[in-house]
Amino acid sequence: MRFNNKVAVVTGAAQGIGAAIAKRLYTEGAVVVLLDMSEDKLKAVAGEIDRTGEKAFAHICNVADKDQVNQVFGEIEAKFGKIDILINNAGITRDAMLHKMEEEQWDAVIDVNLKGIFNCCKAVVPGMRDRKYGKIVNLASVSAFGNIGQTNYGASKGGVIGFTKCLAKEIARNNCTVNCIAPSYVNTEMLQAVPENVMQKFLAAIPMNRLGEPEELAAVAAFLSSDDSSFVTGECIVVSGGSYM
Repeated sequence: MRFNNKVAVVTGAAQGIGAAIAKRLYTEGAVVVLLDMSEDKLKAVAGEIDRTGEKAFAHICNVADKDQVNQVFGEIEAKFGKIDILINNAGITRDAMLHKMEEEQWDAVIDVNLKGIFNCCKAVVPGMRDRKYGKIVNLASVSAFGNIGQTNYGASKGGVIGFTKCLAKEIARNNCTVNCIAPSYVNTEMLQAVPENVMQKFLAAIPMNRLGEPEELAAVAAFLSSDDSSFVTGECIVVSGGSYM
């Protein structure tokens, strides 16, 4: 039970990787607060994780809205007295070739995927520094290394990697770690909508010849959120089935 007496906040927790991470942290003892925009899905996941309602809680939160983030994180700290772990998983895609991409598509992705991490980290870092303890895990993507039709998404996730490395240096002296995970293709609701012929191309690029599972990402996130990784900070761990070796 690596997370006994720990309070963890997971953004984008209504499905997929975020839900799997929240469940993994809970099963190892953490109190988990799930944030997302989809109220029904969020409450369903929180109820599935903890039917007693005593250690898993759902909060509606738009991470791109600074005022909303400050309010929600303030309520969490007031209720539990601290936030030990922050998992920044919330993210969206608005794919298009650059010559067809609208400014709104660019702004929406940058606001959620990159500014959202800025907002959430800014809300928790002061408390983590004061308590001299904190674990932050940001979800990046291998799209940061280049992917057709994703200049907005790739830029946002490349920004996440740079943000992670800079913040890690800033708060290392406060016994706080900041790391990120860059997954490739993971078996989530988003990917299940991909046409079969496109999926076969994805699989052909993966030496393991299969998709990753959300639970496999959750295992890496749990390691980076635990004291097992106490001397690991500023790292970007690629989880790709061998696609990026």
